[in-house]
Amino acid sequence: MIMTDFYKKILDNNKKWVENKLAISPNYFKNLADGQSPPLLWIGCSDSRVPANEIIGAEPGEVFVHRNIANMVVHSDMNMLSVLDYAVNALKVKHVIVCGHYGCGGVKAAMGNTSIGIIDNWIRHIKDVYRFHHEELDAITDEKERFNKFVEINVKEQVMDLAKTSIVQNAWKNGQELSLHGWVYGLNDGYVTDLGVNFSCDKDLDDVYQLKF
Repeated sequence: MIMTDFYKKILDNNKKWVENKLAISPNYFKNLADGQSPPLLWIGCSDSRVPANEIIGAEPGEVFVHRNIANMVVHSDMNMLSVLDYAVNALKVKHVIVCGHYGCGGVKAAMGNTSIGIIDNWIRHIKDVYRFHHEELDAITDEKERFNKFVEINVKEQVMDLAKTSIVQNAWKNGQELSLHGWVYGLNDGYVTDLGVNFSCDKDLDDVYQLKF
């Protein structure tokens, strides 16, 4: 097998990373192997420029992560629901953060009509968000400003969709401490912005979404 320079580099980087961790703590990996109890579930974008742990300075074992294109919370996505269910009911996380980012390619694609491939079917969910808020978005004449606003609105909608899930609402009904948050990450400066959409119970949801258990 021909080993490219990049492939060899990432294998070498792993060895150096292990050595550095063991130099700090000889039991580092032994302790990690004993189990996990992260306080946070991160639902983020698959974009390679948005690494969840690094952004918030978290160590391995502190963040349970689910990523997809444009950080979507789709009610029929069994992958996302399975991660959410395990995080909430098994790991007992106390916080779930939906983190979008400015310059998101998925959100940008949803603003246009160019066919990309099978991803078109996923992006349709993002287009639905635009349709719900088209009056506010179409009123913004500057394209970059409209793009940024769409990124923010999309995150807010995903947090609300998260609050509507039976998994989250059941946890609240059982008195479980669980808070949902919406963030946007800035690729240009590295800072996150709390969008102020925070849920810790179902009282902020319309009555039609409040489930009775």
